[in-house]
Amino acid sequence: MTKPHWTGLLTLAFMCFVLGISKGFTQADETPPTAAGESPFPQRFDAPSFEGGHGWLNTSEPLDWKDLKGKVVLIDFWTYCCINCMHVLPDLEYLENKYPNELVVIGVHSAKFENEQDTSAIRSAIQRYEIKHPVINDADMKVWQKFGSRSWPTLVIVDPEGKYIGYVSGEGNRKTLDGVISKLIDYHRTKGTLNEEPLKFELEAAKLAKTPLQFPGKVLADAENNWLFISDSNHNRIVVCRLDGTLVDVIGNGKEGLKDGSYSDAQFDHPQGMELVGTKLYVADTESHAVRVIDLMKKTVETLAGNGEQSRFRDPGGSLKEVSLNSPWAISELDGTLYIAMAGPHQLFKHKLGSQTIEVFAGSGREDIIDGSLTESALAQPSGITHDGKTLYFVDSEGSAVRKVDMENKTVTTIAGPRDLPQGRSLFEFGDIDKPGAEARFQHPIGVVYHNNKLYVADSYNHKIRTIDLTTGEVSSLLGTGTAGNTLGETPQLSEPAGLSVANDTLYIADTNNHRILTVNLKDNSMQELKIMGLKDPE
Repeated sequence: MTKPHWTGLLTLAFMCFVLGISKGFTQADETPPTAAGESPFPQRFDAPSFEGGHGWLNTSEPLDWKDLKGKVVLIDFWTYCCINCMHVLPDLEYLENKYPNELVVIGVHSAKFENEQDTSAIRSAIQRYEIKHPVINDADMKVWQKFGSRSWPTLVIVDPEGKYIGYVSGEGNRKTLDGVISKLIDYHRTKGTLNEEPLKFELEAAKLAKTPLQFPGKVLADAENNWLFISDSNHNRIVVCRLDGTLVDVIGNGKEGLKDGSYSDAQFDHPQGMELVGTKLYVADTESHAVRVIDLMKKTVETLAGNGEQSRFRDPGGSLKEVSLNSPWAISELDGTLYIAMAGPHQLFKHKLGSQTIEVFAGSGREDIIDGSLTESALAQPSGITHDGKTLYFVDSEGSAVRKVDMENKTVTTIAGPRDLPQGRSLFEFGDIDKPGAEARFQHPIGVVYHNNKLYVADSYNHKIRTIDLTTGEVSSLLGTGTAGNTLGETPQLSEPAGLSVANDTLYIADTNNHRILTVNLKDNSMQELKIMGLKDPE
């Protein structure tokens, strides 16, 4: 759960109101049965308005409490960079499906990063995360302040009479929310104040064009075998082609799931990072919370690690088949060991190939940018990982930092971006500054690859590719204008690039929001789009 280093100023009376409701809300499951006709939540207040946002998405027109009269309303205060907010989305979908006629979910997108304030960026996030409820762009955080939110995610419930009932913060609250919603439905159905006519919304998904690739997350180039692997994340599959774009294979049938078997039978759930070891491709199957292994000779997919359930706690690891993982995002192999950027618990995990276990390698689990020993260091949503043959490098997206692991001394060090700041402050130090080391600023970088004593960084929310000279520490902008776009030529633009790989002095880029793969000739930095010949979107 992420907390801003600043919070909206609340009056003492409103703080008491929030705290009082919180206490009642969290005790909802333990509330004794009420007398006939008595509200299960007697401590109620008029809910604040939704005014102050910068427009609505997933609906043809703005909503107010008049439109929502008679509905139980669940308000989700979120920001799309936040891994905890991503983890709440399956709970919201579950509740929406369970109560399709009685419940309306409203997303209030109160941005952390500057890039997330843009309505078009939020639209892409809604499409990428397949959100089906109305969302307000609360760029100025006015709605956030009215409701007294303190952290992402915060979930508020308002009853069918427009009364604020209470809130919970963080992920893993499905059971609590379900219990409160159920009680409200039963009470207001009996009272006659429940509207069970379903509301229909105009979804952003309808505006998303069909494309051969949809929000590709990561890319892996292999010069030796002339292979290029693409995690076609929102098509739930892995695309295999030659380095020139000639299609070789498609792995996965496009359906969302965790299913092993042949290429045509296998299912993934929004896969991300990949690593090739011999003729086996290891995949961070992010929303399946699993690591998969693809045998390229046998053309089969198996689950290497993870039981398909998200770990709700900072799990130390365990048996491959029994362990619960938490949003594995990227993989790198060094000396026979897989190192996994585990975004959910803010840690790196490791698995010695051939062994039957997986375990924490680095990070205390606290979300922050703190250097130190493997166990004392703090990470912040690691989402990309690479190495130079002896040192691991990774990007901490929420801390907008590039870091390394000294494998000999077993320490974590920040090499570019904020460090040595007061607790939690690093999570809110971001920007677009080309300077050495701690003076440099990134904005939610997601991908990184090593090549010729340089790190290439997918600085996602700055829509740039940046480089770090590992000798001088100098950070430079290589490609991108800082503004999202899709132009090529002399002033190329990208839109939230997330994956990088290098082969034959060519940099391959997963240009995520543009649904394309780009190639960059590192001799002259010229950029082109790589067309995957014969690739079609799955039926």
